Amino acid sequence: MTKNILYRGAEAEIHLATYMGRTVVQKQRVVKRYRIKELDSWLIASRTKEEAKLMTEARSYGVSVPIIYDVDLAGGIITMEYVAGQRIKDILNTMEHQTRKEICRNIGRNIARLHNHDIIHGDITTSNMILLQDRIYFIDFGLGCKNSELEAKGVDLHVLMEAFESTHSKYSSCFQDVFSGYSERYDGDASLVKLKIEDIVRRGRYR
Repeated sequence: MTKNILYRGAEAEIHLATYMGRTVVQKQRVVKRYRIKELDSWLIASRTKEEAKLMTEARSYGVSVPIIYDVDLAGGIITMEYVAGQRIKDILNTMEHQTRKEICRNIGRNIARLHNHDIIHGDITTSNMILLQDRIYFIDFGLGCKNSELEAKGVDLHVLMEAFESTHSKYSSCFQDVFSGYSERYDGDASLVKLKIEDIVRRGRYR
């Protein structure tokens, strides 16, 4: 099996590899030498299992994520479909206004599908979304979890709001389009989520 490193982070390495004749992406969690070996092995296995489970659930609820081909808990490796599209981060600023608006609304609709089933992504940024043939794929559920609390959903969306303000500052109003799409699909009271986001913003301001 041949491998090329696409990304090396503090928690994981992302490889482009060949698996059973397919070009795939492998996410491998990094061993932490400062941790007790048994604890580190347990954490790697449990976090790998949780991430794979969240991705599988998300897909079952209509959210586009890479197909998982194999999970190696001992090695901390998830082998998944290589989505050969473009990161939303890299193309959002160059889109026509109406296209950008609809992309943002679709992002919001998909986040609502996750939140309707208490799936918290944990790192919703435009770096973790890939556009391929009009479908938005969500990647990197490594910080994700299941949580039904309004706070968790508000934090999830607040992360994206901050990403727009920093990476796409010229189009930071796009978050309004995201929330519009979110409101269309969210099964609960979206106004309560909005109030929670505003509360999180205030708390950050007065730390």
